[in-house]
Amino acid sequence: MMVGVVLVSHSRALVEALRDFTKMIAPQAAVAVAGGMSDGSFGTSYVSVFQAIDEVNGPDGVIVLVDMGAAAMVVKMVLADMNDEGVRMVDCPFVEGAVEATVQAQSGIERDVIVESLKSLSNLRKF
Repeated sequence: MMVGVVLVSHSRALVEALRDFTKMIAPQAAVAVAGGMSDGSFGTSYVSVFQAIDEVNGPDGVIVLVDMGAAAMVVKMVLADMNDEGVRMVDCPFVEGAVEATVQAQSGIERDVIVESLKSLSNLRKF
């Protein structure tokens, strides 16, 4: 098994493109997405987030990354209802975090080590 990664965005197209990008870099990583509403509009669906976490949840845990603050609120509600210590949401840059999380997960790195690595991305400078 390996750590699962869930990407949550207000945009289905955005989160699917990011998943495709990460799968190109880390094809064996367990990645699930939740993005947009069931009618195709922008937003974050509680049900979609719950299902995405459930899809990749296993003994090694799950890391959840979000695009913006409102998505984090939905994820917090889901995590409170799930009450699963193995699922952690991390505040980090969305794209860089997704790449780093999937590469490390595919490499067999433990969840808590990945979480700490992702937290360090908060100070990432791009130039």
